[in-house]
Amino acid sequence: MSSFSDFNLLPGLMTTLKELRLSKPTEIQIKVIPALLAKKTIVGVSETGSGKTLAFVLPLLHMLKTLEMSGDAVKEPATPRAVIMTPTRELGEQVSKVFKSLTHHTRLRVRPALGGMKFEQARRNIDGPCEILLATPGRLLQLMERDLIKLTDVRVLIFDEADQMLDEGFLRDSKLIVAACPKDIQMGLFSATVSETVQQLMTDLFSTAEVIRSSGSGKVVATLTTQNCNVINGQRWPHLERILSQPVNYGTLMFANTHEQCDKLTAELREKGFKCAAYRGEMSKNERRDNLKKFRNGEIDILVSTDLASRGLDLENIGRVINYHLPKEMENYIHRVGRTARAGRSGLVINLVTERDHKLIDQLEK
Repeated sequence: MSSFSDFNLLPGLMTTLKELRLSKPTEIQIKVIPALLAKKTIVGVSETGSGKTLAFVLPLLHMLKTLEMSGDAVKEPATPRAVIMTPTRELGEQVSKVFKSLTHHTRLRVRPALGGMKFEQARRNIDGPCEILLATPGRLLQLMERDLIKLTDVRVLIFDEADQMLDEGFLRDSKLIVAACPKDIQMGLFSATVSETVQQLMTDLFSTAEVIRSSGSGKVVATLTTQNCNVINGQRWPHLERILSQPVNYGTLMFANTHEQCDKLTAELREKGFKCAAYRGEMSKNERRDNLKKFRNGEIDILVSTDLASRGLDLENIGRVINYHLPKEMENYIHRVGRTARAGRSGLVINLVTERDHKLIDQLEK
């Protein structure tokens, strides 16, 4: 299949795709869209930036609009037909943007109930009828416990960015949510890597699922250029100044391993006159969102982060990733560098390599 037209999607969806100038599906979309349209429960594993979100958004919109056109429209309030689980508010908002860019002709209703937003706002969002609910697990359980939402008419349940579901209670919460849905529900799980959490989910809830992997899953993408700078005696700063003096299209995402390293590096960069901000845990959600917005808008050139920014965030304006401190695990490295060179675009990653990093570098070179 070389074109979205090969999937026999509804004319309204095809019109929207044409308006968005989307014509050629990615590898994971070619594999996943027909499986979901055939009502299969699946696990989709593919590299970051490969188009996983669109792979489930398109078949969902097609299936839900087809039901509506057949005379079976959603009329009951707070009774969605599809639920998308995301690990964080930021990722939920990204998925919401993808849905809304494609609902111009279908007019299907997408409602968020995400952690980080006020509970009353989440309650108001689901007050009326809607086809699609975007939720974080904790927030959805709060609504369920108060009988403010019913999952009795859910046809499809999707777990997106499952490898970032890091909360210890996530597996328990997931089982409660699945148990509240009809028994014959269709499910999908999407992830860039198969972490311990994802493996548990696959074992407990997706044991009969069809597992679909892209050829690039677990690898860095081919459009990524990697440069390694050997650091002697921990002297990273001279390398960094040289790197930052080189022009780059779009912004720079820089990684440190701890909150303390992140704050220290941000302060040092500001002292040198660089426009930058931090993005890490133990920072208020409003401050994180504001800093992310400044980076997206080009008000700052550098976003300094812990691994919090390495998973799921889809930032179109990242031309370069710098690992000021390299992670210990290959999985974390794959997520970090996946923030650039997305959707077929080129990107650059620069690693500052000390003696303790040689084990990871050897793995990469293999």
